Amino acid sequence: MFAAYAARTDAEDPLSGLELGERPEPEAREGWSVVTVKAASLNHHDLWSLRGVGLPGERLPMILGCDAAGVDEDGNEVVLHSVIGQTGYGVRVGEPRSILTERYQGTFAQKVAVPTWNLLPKPKELSFAEAACLPTAWLTAYRMLFTNAGVRPGDTVLVQGAGGGVATALVVLGKAAGLRVWVTSRDEAKGARALELGADAAFATGARLPERVDAVMETVGAATWSHSVKSLRPGGTIVISGATSGPNPPAELTRVFFLELKVVGSTMGTKEELAGLLSMCATTGIRPIIDSVLPLNEAREAFTRMEKGDLFGKLVLEPR
Repeated sequence: MFAAYAARTDAEDPLSGLELGERPEPEAREGWSVVTVKAASLNHHDLWSLRGVGLPGERLPMILGCDAAGVDEDGNEVVLHSVIGQTGYGVRVGEPRSILTERYQGTFAQKVAVPTWNLLPKPKELSFAEAACLPTAWLTAYRMLFTNAGVRPGDTVLVQGAGGGVATALVVLGKAAGLRVWVTSRDEAKGARALELGADAAFATGARLPERVDAVMETVGAATWSHSVKSLRPGGTIVISGATSGPNPPAELTRVFFLELKVVGSTMGTKEELAGLLSMCATTGIRPIIDSVLPLNEAREAFTRMEKGDLFGKLVLEPR
C-alpha cells in the first residue's frame, strides 16, 4: 500500500528522512481493527518524529501520522483515538502507552491497524477530513481548556501563537464555551484571521495586554514563556502542551510563587474527552479549521509547509 513514512531521522534536516512509497499492509490481529483511511491530518509530532524524538532508529521505517478517520472492516465510519494502551492516564490495557508512530505504524497510508478499543463512531455531521483533524490538536485544546485550565464562561484566556492547529482549536472551542479569547502572533495576518474565527482581540507577540488574564494556553515555549507568566492574574493558570520554540526558558520562579500561579502540563486527551469533543462539534456546529486538503502523494509539500509555519489551521492528507 502507498504510504508516507520515516526512512531515516535527522534532527537538523528532518524532511530528508521522509519517503513516499509502498509499505506492507497491516495484518489483522486479535483485538485490533484494520481501518481504511479516508483522511489523515498532520501534526508537529510528525516533524518531531522525523527529527528522531520518540522514534529510535531500530523502529524505522515508520509510517507517520497520528490522526485519521476512515471505515473499519464492518463498514462503520470511525475516528481513531491516537493513544494506544490507554483507558485513562496511568492505566494500561495490554499495550505500552504511546502515540501512533512511536511504537505503531501510523495513519499516512491507505490502511492502519489499531486496537478496536481506540475506535469511536464518526458523527454523521462531520466529514472525514473534519473528523481527522480532531484526535490530536483539537483534543489537546479540548483537554487544555475544559480539564486543565479551570476557566468558566466569561473568563479571559490568552492563546499564544495564533495560526497553528492547537491555537485555532483553542479559539473556536473557547468562544463556543463562552470565554473571552485573546491571541498573540508575530504575523498580523494570522492575528486578523483569528479575529475572524471569533477571537476578541489580537496582539503582537510580547505586547503589553490591557489587563491580566485568567489563563494562558501555551504551546510556543521559550519565545513566549516570559510574556505568559507576566500576563497572568494572581492565582491564574498556564496550561502548556508544547514548546515548539524551545523547552528551556527562564522559569521566573519568583513571580510564580509570589503570585501563586499554576503551571499545568497537558498532553493529548482521553478517549472519553475525544467523545465529548466529537459530540460538541456535532451539536454546536463548530468545525476544525482546515488550511488545505492534499492527496497523500503530495505529503512532502504538506510537511514543508508545516516546517515553515506556512499554514493556518490543519493540513489534511487523503489517500487516493
